[in-house]
Amino acid sequence: MPDRIELTGITAHGRHGWFPHEQEQGQRFVVDVALTLDTSPAAATDDLSDTVDYGTLAERVVDIVEGKPVKLVETLAQRIADTCLDDIRVEEVEVTVHKPEAPTTVPVGDVTVTIRRARK
Repeated sequence: MPDRIELTGITAHGRHGWFPHEQEQGQRFVVDVALTLDTSPAAATDDLSDTVDYGTLAERVVDIVEGKPVKLVETLAQRIADTCLDDIRVEEVEVTVHKPEAPTTVPVGDVTVTIRRARK
């Protein structure tokens, strides 16, 4: 059974969206990331360098959300997944991007896009 490291509720202000006002004003985005990897090397050595530093990863996710705007949440999720897979130890990643203030014609509690990507 593979090991997982999960970060939930990473929150940042981004300017992503289809409508011009979304890219001008921006809004809150919340990101959940689940990494599949072998954590046994880190467990054996008790050394942070043998695993994914989730604090640094969270900072990278915030940088992406606060960075260059995209129109689709799917594109934002892919950028985050690509960053997670930059670490050779990560075998798979699941990224959920929440857009709780998404402009919709009817009230919704949240809009999410979830993608799963694996190392090729």
